This record gives sequence, C-alpha cells and structure tokens, in this order.
Amino acid sequence: MRDFIKSTRFKILLAFLAFLVGIMVYAVTKGGYSVSGASFINTLTKPFRAASNGISMKMEHTVDKLKNADRYFEENEQLRKQIGELNAQLTDYDAVKAEGEELRKCVKKKQDHEDYLLSQPCKVLGYVTNDPFKSFTIDKGSDDGILTYCPVVTAEGLVGITVEVSEHVSTVRTILSPDLSVAAVASASNADQGIIEGNVLSSESGHTKLIHVPKKNKLKRGDLMITAGSSGIFPKDYPIGTIIETGFDSNGLSVCAEIQPCVDVARLTSVIVITDFSGKKEEDEDED
Repeated sequence: MRDFIKSTRFKILLAFLAFLVGIMVYAVTKGGYSVSGASFINTLTKPFRAASNGISMKMEHTVDKLKNADRYFEENEQLRKQIGELNAQLTDYDAVKAEGEELRKCVKKKQDHEDYLLSQPCKVLGYVTNDPFKSFTIDKGSDDGILTYCPVVTAEGLVGITVEVSEHVSTVRTILSPDLSVAAVASASNADQGIIEGNVLSSESGHTKLIHVPKKNKLKRGDLMITAGSSGIFPKDYPIGTIIETGFDSNGLSVCAEIQPCVDVARLTSVIVITDFSGKKEEDEDED
C-alpha cells in the first residue's frame, strides 16, 4: 500500500481527481450552478466521440463501395456511354456546321460564276494511307452527279480533282501530287504562265510547284496563281496558291516557283465538287 501511495501512478490519479474538482468548483463559482457528472463526461469525451463518428462514417462509406461495387460499375459504364454519344453528336454537329459554312461560301462564289454547277457539300471521309500527296475520299459519288475528273474546291481555292468515282464515294487527287498538272497564270499580270505540279519535296511542307515558267517574267513573292482554264478541265480564274519564292529548275532553262496553296489540303473536313461549268470539256482528262 505504501508503495502504491508513493508510486507515479497514484500521483497521476490524484492530479486527475484534483483537476476534476477544480473544474466543478470553477463552474459553481462562475456560473452559479453545478456541473453534473454526465455533462462533464460528455464535455470531456466530445472530441473522442467526434473522431469515432468520423471513423464510423468512413467505414460505412468503404463498406458501401465494396457492397455496391457492381452497381456503381454499371452506372459508371452507362455514364461513359452517354458521354460518348454526346461527344459523337457534338462531332456530327461540328461537321454539319462546317459543311453549311462551306456551302454558304461556295454559294457566294457561285454568284460571281453563274455557270458553275456545284455538288452538295462533301464530307471528307479520310486520307489515303501512306500517300504523301494527301489524296482523300469523300462521301459523294455518281449518284450525286459526280464524275471522274471533276474539279474539287473550297471557297478559298482549288483542292484537286476526282479520279475514282463509285455510286456513293469518290477519291480526290490533290494539287500536291505530281500526277496532277494544272495550267496556271499570275492573277496580277494575267500573262506570266506555268504549270502547277507537285513533287515529294514540296509536299512535305504542304506546298506545290510552279514549273515551266519562261525566263522573262515578272513573277514575285506573294503573287497569286489562278487557273488558266485553257483546256477545260478546270474553270478559269480559280485561285490555286501564292508564290513563296522563285528560282531556276535543274536544267536552268526555265523558272520555277514554290507555291503555298490557298487551301491546306491536309486539314480538310468538307469540300465542294464543280460538276459543270462554262467551257468544260466532255472528254475525260486529268491534265489542264
């Protein structure tokens, strides 16, 4: 017994009892009322009860997730599906909007060229795999009045020509291709002429080439080249691109120029096909 009274444990117990007595005396002298044992215990244990409630809620939440994991997974999958459908609708809306804008611009172009017979806006389905010259397919074909060797354009400029046509799909060869030659003339002078014809090096930068230009010319950087319309495959005076720089070809006999197309053929979403125009040739040709 003496050992217990002298022990540290007994001293701590006395200090705790003294603390309780002090709290009760303070409450009586300051508030004019006594503190009940239950009230005091509630006050003392409040932080512990709050922590216990928090732990309990977390445990319930964890158990709920484990118990209803399958249901939550199904709901999550349904939400993912709905988001996918909404994104698809948004993509379709953007495509329709782009087609409508392209049609509006081309209708304005047609007002300046009443002889043009235009297709409905054609959606670009995709680019031909491994083609450095950016050939692509569109969602219109012979059932829509499109034939082979019809000019393909946007309101900004010439894109290329149709080369393969089925009932509902057509393939377009672009002005970046060396297999497409277009007679061109400088818009400013209407005199300096050449042939627009692509090559591998120019196509890497999204450019095409103006070749077979006479040495005596007035071409300069920034000049706009337009279709000459000399053989009836392309309508006359349609924009093609602007001159970036001029130089001599490999044999030094004629001038050539690097051309920045008016249309970025690598980023097309919709195009228009000119199915008929004044001066069009009836024979199927792919060179102008």
